Amino acid sequence: MVERMLAAELPGAAGREVTLAGSVHRVRELPAVTFLVLRDRSATVQVVLRDPDLREQARALVEETVVSVTGPAVANPQAPGGVEVVDPRLEVLGAAEQPPVELWRPSLTASLPTLLDQAAVTLRHPRRQTVFRISAAALAGFRATLDAAGFTEVTSPKIVASATESGANVFALDYFGRRAYLAQSPQFYKQVMVGVFERVYETGPVFRAEPHDTARHLASYTSLDAELGFVRDHFDVMAVLRDVVAGMLEEVRARVPAYGEVVVGGELPSVPSEIPWIHFADAQALIARETGSDPTGEPDLAPEHERFLGEWAMREHGSDFVFVTGYPMVKRPFYTHPEPGRPEFSNSFDLLFRGLELVTGGQRLHRYADYLAALDARGESPEPYQGYLDAFRYGMPPHGGFAIGLERFLARLTGATNVREVTLFPRDLNRVSP
Repeated sequence: MVERMLAAELPGAAGREVTLAGSVHRVRELPAVTFLVLRDRSATVQVVLRDPDLREQARALVEETVVSVTGPAVANPQAPGGVEVVDPRLEVLGAAEQPPVELWRPSLTASLPTLLDQAAVTLRHPRRQTVFRISAAALAGFRATLDAAGFTEVTSPKIVASATESGANVFALDYFGRRAYLAQSPQFYKQVMVGVFERVYETGPVFRAEPHDTARHLASYTSLDAELGFVRDHFDVMAVLRDVVAGMLEEVRARVPAYGEVVVGGELPSVPSEIPWIHFADAQALIARETGSDPTGEPDLAPEHERFLGEWAMREHGSDFVFVTGYPMVKRPFYTHPEPGRPEFSNSFDLLFRGLELVTGGQRLHRYADYLAALDARGESPEPYQGYLDAFRYGMPPHGGFAIGLERFLARLTGATNVREVTLFPRDLNRVSP
């Protein structure tokens, strides 16, 4: 029995008998020959059928039927990869019904609801596959970069007793007769773990019960979180984040040769050795001066202002990325460290990628008394946070961290107009299946 070979390995097998297995991508019948295009996880391969009985067998094959073929690999400069399989033995491993979309076409023209409703099939399309191979590579790059920098990977509970961000947009659930919530982020736990390992990271789902029905919001998304101790301020955190984003893109470049088929412009963006930054107050002044709109007094940036700053960063610094630092404290969680000398601003930042917020982070408070004061100033009791606050009672180093939204990163990288296009099985205001 010949061991199975992947389609991508076929170019080195001319002159040998090979066995391949995969899905019928397409069957094309000509007067004297039938071409069966076989797709496996690595690539597609052309199978040439001249024998009348084989041609008859191929006519009965529905696209996506799972088959194996065993036969001679023959060199042919006109075949994809320069090698094809000719008149093999063909065995059906799994029957299929006619797919709801034509996966053999270069691009899927189905509407977004169809893509999502029929995800079990539409995700098989090679371009859709490439998007999620990029996702897997970016995730591997995130891990590899932080592992090399001395971080320890941790996992935290997704059922929690209190809302992480002190907000109302949480999914409540009945936890054996008690009120609990799905975690909005691993924020509290990764801070606690700084007291254990100094540098930690986590990857996993987070949940936001925000009733937004927009192209950029999900009720559940993948958050890539990191937290590090013994920082001087948020600029130390920004330096680590810069290396992480660069590492994610390098891993995509190394692992996904076909990335050019789906990323904007066919090339991955480069990350400058130092990402440009602008303080929130200066950004507002710049926006007022150059756009005619006056955002002064607003505690956050509107989407159109983020887009403007993305264009400004590319024009002035040649960078797809720009940090906005010093967001007003009123828009940041209670654990955020204020800016020394200007306590109305914070030692925090957003990283914009091509004019869209990709990452939020900053320096955290690290003294127990400061936490009590911060909660008191917001009229909140420390009692719901006691397990979290205990870490600070027993000493914590100055620290900070960040969180990257993986799906937003993918959407911006690939030019997707809706974040659901780059989410395997999105959960939003209206969708809980498939």
